[in-house]
Amino acid sequence: MIVAILPARGGSKRIKNKNIINIDGKPMIHHTIKILKKTKIFDEIIVTSDSSKIQNISKKAGAKIYFTRPKNLSNDHVGAFEVINHTINFLKNRYDKHPKYVCYVYPSSILLNKKDLISSYKKIKENCWNFVISVTSFGHPPQRGLKINNGKITMIDKKNYKTRTQDLDKIYHDAGQFCWGKTDSWLKKKIIFSKKSFGFKLPRYRAIDLDDMEDLSLLKKIYSSPLNKSRQ
Repeated sequence: MIVAILPARGGSKRIKNKNIINIDGKPMIHHTIKILKKTKIFDEIIVTSDSSKIQNISKKAGAKIYFTRPKNLSNDHVGAFEVINHTINFLKNRYDKHPKYVCYVYPSSILLNKKDLISSYKKIKENCWNFVISVTSFGHPPQRGLKINNGKITMIDKKNYKTRTQDLDKIYHDAGQFCWGKTDSWLKKKIIFSKKSFGFKLPRYRAIDLDDMEDLSLLKKIYSSPLNKSRQ
C-alpha cells in the first residue's frame, strides 16, 4: 500500500488560510491533490486536518479524510513525524491497513511535478534509502553569507572572504515539497538528513517556501507561467 499524507491544519500563522488560498480558480490544496492523483502511484491520498473547511475541499478533490486531527497535534510545535505516525497508526489499528511507503506532501506544493514524484518513488523502492526528500540549491553560496547587527556587517565564515563563489561547494536545502519514507523509517523516527537519505534535486523556481505575501505573489506567477504548465 502506497500512501500520500498531506498535513493541512487550519491555523496557519504566517499567511492566513494558506492551504486553501485560491490560485487559478481553485484552493491551493486542491491543485496539490490533483497532481498526486495524476501520478497513479498512490492507493490513498490522505489529508490530516483540524479544519472542516479544508476537509470538505480535500474530499471534493479526491482525497480521503479518516479523522479530524486532534488538538494536541494541531499546534505550531508539532513536527512531521508526529502527524505522519498518528495517521499510520490510525490506519493500522482502525482499518488493518499497512502502508509500505508514505510520501509526506506539503499542501501548498502546487509546483509539484508528476515525473518527479514517479522518479522519486522509484528511488525509495530501491530499498537502500530510509528517505527520499526533495531538495534544491541555495541561490548564493551560504559560505559567503553575512550577518547584520545594528547595520554592521560581519561574515558568517571569514575564511571565505577571498574565495570566489564558483570555487565553493554547492549546498542544498529542503525544498519543502515532498519526502518519501519507508513506514518503518517514519515510525522509528529515523534521521531524515543523513547518509541513508537520497536528495532528489529540484530547480529553485519550483521550491518556494511560503513565508509571506511576496512569496505568495511569486508562486502565483510561476504557477501560471508557460514553463510550469508545460511540465505538469
